[in-house]
Amino acid sequence: MPSRPRTSPKKTTEITPFRFIDLFAGIGGIRMAFESIGGECVFTSEWNKYARQTYEANFDEFLGHQFAGDITEVVASEVPDHDVLLAGFPCQPFSIAGVSKKNALGRAHGFLDETQGTLFFDVARILDKKRPAAFLLENVRNLQSHDKGRTFRKIVEVLREDLEYDISFQVMDARAWVPQGRQRIIIVGYDSNRSDGRTFDFDKIKIPRTRPTMSKILQPADSVDPKYTLTPHLWQYLQNYKKKHNAAGNGFGFGLVGPDDVARTLSARYYKDGSEVLVSRGEGEIPRRLTPRECARLMGFPESFAIPVSDTQAYKQFGNSVVVKMMRSIAAAMQPDIAELLQKSDRLAS
Repeated sequence: MPSRPRTSPKKTTEITPFRFIDLFAGIGGIRMAFESIGGECVFTSEWNKYARQTYEANFDEFLGHQFAGDITEVVASEVPDHDVLLAGFPCQPFSIAGVSKKNALGRAHGFLDETQGTLFFDVARILDKKRPAAFLLENVRNLQSHDKGRTFRKIVEVLREDLEYDISFQVMDARAWVPQGRQRIIIVGYDSNRSDGRTFDFDKIKIPRTRPTMSKILQPADSVDPKYTLTPHLWQYLQNYKKKHNAAGNGFGFGLVGPDDVARTLSARYYKDGSEVLVSRGEGEIPRRLTPRECARLMGFPESFAIPVSDTQAYKQFGNSVVVKMMRSIAAAMQPDIAELLQKSDRLAS
């Protein structure tokens, strides 16, 4: 098994140590980014047993804290105190009907009522109970248009009005860090009692000037196991599927890449047929899937990252993950703000 990444940096006088929790943790991509700026993870929640297997294979020497499964069963008061909350929660529609009726009946509403039953609710109730200085939420780009925009509007309302965090958000494309078009919305919030109106400035994120191509992540052709080459039957099916939709004016079909290209978004369904990112093996040759190690590289994970699960589970995990290199840049831009928020917390406590 490859050596495990030592993601916790040596603390220096220039880095303010802080404590964070990792919700909907997946395989730990966001955790790696915030450990790189001096953070210590004190609580993790991930329900998928295979993702947890990969997480523990890479972070077991750093665990030493509670690892929860289903976040809906976690009591907020039992979550350790922390300075930063991190979460890549799934998006779900909210049921916002009936609020005026509940008003008339004198029943509580707000986020406690309107987000109940969604996974965002579990983020909100922990923010409400533990009041960390900052948070970072990550989600798919379509969160803003999900359920005709109602989902995102409710999230913003809850974070700003109910929970009193000063927030900023932006859709970011990981294309600058890895050879993949991958757009995700990032929401950053600072406790309004400590932020003095400050919000995170996305312009402070350092974006690489040179954009990588697939040559940076592809293995030498002679080192790739033949099992990753598509079967003739599957390759013929994908070609026919693409021709059918092209004739109908649709853009559906496989994506073929070479060393100088940029891949489409890697998804959790990649294990099914690999169609969104097929690697060309030359003129007249049947293409192949990416290997799990190439997927790890495409998502910005270090070479030392252990992959202890089957190929199917690895494809799902990397397709669901964050691009670590991009998250490191975001975390680095947040680090001075986190330090100032913690200094303000110390002054308020004294």
